[in-house]
Amino acid sequence: MTEEAAASEGERTVAFLLSLRAQGVRDLVVLRAMERVPRERFAPSRFADLARQDVSVPLPCGQTMTAPHTVAALLTALEMQPSARVLEVGTGSGYVSALLAAMGGEVVSLERYRTLALAAHERLTGNGYGQAVDLRHADGFQPDRTLGCFDRILVNGVAQAVPEALLMRLSPGGRLVGALRVEGVARRVVVTKAADGSFDHAMGPVVRLPPLAPGLARAL
Repeated sequence: MTEEAAASEGERTVAFLLSLRAQGVRDLVVLRAMERVPRERFAPSRFADLARQDVSVPLPCGQTMTAPHTVAALLTALEMQPSARVLEVGTGSGYVSALLAAMGGEVVSLERYRTLALAAHERLTGNGYGQAVDLRHADGFQPDRTLGCFDRILVNGVAQAVPEALLMRLSPGGRLVGALRVEGVARRVVVTKAADGSFDHAMGPVVRLPPLAPGLARAL
């Protein structure tokens, strides 16, 4: 990369981070991760020019990359801790997987579309996160019990209800962040698990996330 190209890249990164801060993103761990992981490297090449804008980006299989400020809000709500064991449901492009790894998480990511899982694996490997993310073509609503429990669970989409199987994979003191459709509107939900095994569900603001479906995709 030439000096001029590096300077231009730096300017784009600063503008990207400033736009996030202008929308209320204040978590320094989240901002540093979004600085370290270039979103354009995970977007389809024909949409790379949109990657530093606060918009969702189309992916194959009818899926999307979530807009950056929404991603940042979810990650902030997750309250990541160093070396936390994290389960991600809905790998998509692999961008959020890379962010979780950049934040120090030990990440297991589940993607129901084989097409997306293969492409995300290539991107993660090509950008140095192949060893940090255990990416699997699997049903995110029914994680394999052999995976054990997780300190954090991030559900990258909207569901009708938090799957019981995910709640059972949450460690005591753990935290799940996702979105539920309530009266036709998608709202962020944060579920925390107490030491006695009880769960607290806290509904948050309206979010724009794609719907999630259970099971493995049959054709894709």
